[in-house]
Amino acid sequence: QVQLVESGGGLVQAGGSLRLSCAASGRTFSSYALAWFRQAPGKEREFLAAISRSDGSTTYADSAKGRFTISRNNAKNTVYLQMNSLKPEDTAVYYCAAGARPVGIIRQYYYWGQGTQVTVSS
Repeated sequence: QVQLVESGGGLVQAGGSLRLSCAASGRTFSSYALAWFRQAPGKEREFLAAISRSDGSTTYADSAKGRFTISRNNAKNTVYLQMNSLKPEDTAVYYCAAGARPVGIIRQYYYWGQGTQVTVSS
């Protein structure tokens, strides 16, 4: 069992940056691939980025490429999402997830955090 808790969301102006963190409980953190998703009001949950459990390889959605960076620190049981050049359309609840493979498929993830709100003002 893995419990995930996101933090770092908030209100930021367009063009600004935020770093989201997701802290995990459990001793098996390094056994999971990790990902970030987001969900805006009235929209489906959207994949952003994933990182493998072993070699740290990453996968990004087109909407995240060049602006967002996912990373993990297994010693701290934490995964991060650095977000730069934020836009109003990035406003959403951001979720971290843990699963077997670093893919952009929601059903491949077993554990989810409760989410953290990110609001980007114009």
